[in-house]
This record gives sequence, C-alpha cells and structure tokens, in this order.
Amino acid sequence: MNLSDAKVEVEYKIVGIETGDEEMEAFLFSLGCYTGEHITVISHLKGGCVVSIKDARYNFDSQLAEAIQVQEAA
Repeated sequence: MNLSDAKVEVEYKIVGIETGDEEMEAFLFSLGCYTGEHITVISHLKGGCVVSIKDARYNFDSQLAEAIQVQEAA
C-alpha cells in the first residue's frame, strides 16, 4: 500500500520509494525517508498528508505520498 492509503496514528515501515526521480529520492533520503525506516501519518489533508519521521514532521503532497510504499510495522 502507499502512504496516501495509510491510517492515521499507525506506525508503518517504508518498503520502497518509487518516484522515478533520482533527485526526489535523494531529497527524501535526506529527510530520513528510506527503505526500512518507520513512518507515521499524523493527518490526511486535501492535498496530501502530514507525517512523522524520526521525531520530525513533514507535509507531503499526494503525488509524493503515493510514491512511498509502506507496510504496517510489527
């Protein structure tokens, strides 16, 4: 599933990032958003979602949220 389908306040593990843009993937990596990292959706907004990664909060637009593949953390 992708991040735009994720439930609010549930911790997920990132299993892949499919942007097709090397620069965007490097940017996400600099935010701490990479395969194996845990991520939590704080809220869904009309144009995307607010997420928490490593105690920081970011606002991702819907296109970026759809590129981040996640699964529920065990």
